[in-house]
Amino acid sequence: MIIDLPALTPVERQAYLNASIAPRPICFASTIDTEGQVNLSPFSFFNLFSTTPPILIFAPNRRVRDNTTKHSWENVLRIPEVVINIVDYEMVQQVSLSSCDFPREVNEFVKAGFTPEPATLVRPPMVKESKVRIECRVLETKVLGHQGGSGNLVICEALRMHIDPSILDASGKHIDQQRFHLVARLGGDWYSRVGADNLFQVEKPNTKLGIGMDALPAPIRQSRILTGNHLGQLANVHEQPTVDPAFDDARLKQIFQYYAVNPEEMERELHLYAVSLLDAGRVNEAWQVLLALN
Repeated sequence: MIIDLPALTPVERQAYLNASIAPRPICFASTIDTEGQVNLSPFSFFNLFSTTPPILIFAPNRRVRDNTTKHSWENVLRIPEVVINIVDYEMVQQVSLSSCDFPREVNEFVKAGFTPEPATLVRPPMVKESKVRIECRVLETKVLGHQGGSGNLVICEALRMHIDPSILDASGKHIDQQRFHLVARLGGDWYSRVGADNLFQVEKPNTKLGIGMDALPAPIRQSRILTGNHLGQLANVHEQPTVDPAFDDARLKQIFQYYAVNPEEMERELHLYAVSLLDAGRVNEAWQVLLALN
């Protein structure tokens, strides 16, 4: 399926892009106008773009259906300050309610049942129920177009974070990702939820280089059992592994015992065993199992 995006209507284009460029974190932005009227609204066109300086960007884009602009955008043009409240699962239904196009004089804090909490450096209030609240100064705004769906970028410098102790790890110094049940936006009415059951770790390459896929022995690289993810784990080691004579593994011995007369079946069983080790993060052991046929 090939789609030429310029040929689509704004609604069609938005549907394909929103469903593909996902999941997207949600910026729950509180802003204020010159009359002191507060606005609270979520935006999923949002992310972190720099840590030095700490820069966050969100986009209160022009509405696709009628090409109008949002109160949050109008507010930051006049009062260049915002609190970005991070959305987690415990508040997502209320956040969705606040996205209704209420009239300017309506306070979304009241409509959605959130508690305003005074910020310490900027004028808009924070959302007390949010477990991470970031006070920001708006550095720049950028208009990307003037049609429905056109982007309006709000480039913010993060000044101060407020973090709920309930999401900190045992040291009390770092956010524990397993305690912070973040949600993210997908296409249509779909969201995703971060929880312990769908978290996984991927070892990041550091200053040492991985050996790369091209360095994998051909029987491993061409395996019909190992997936691209498995091969990526094996190729991320810093030196080509060699057989360790001290490696002692009961399952490996069983495979050699039961499949000695059938080399193809033995290779298959070894690769299946390596998959289970890699899925458990035991890369070094998986290497030893795969090298056992050499």
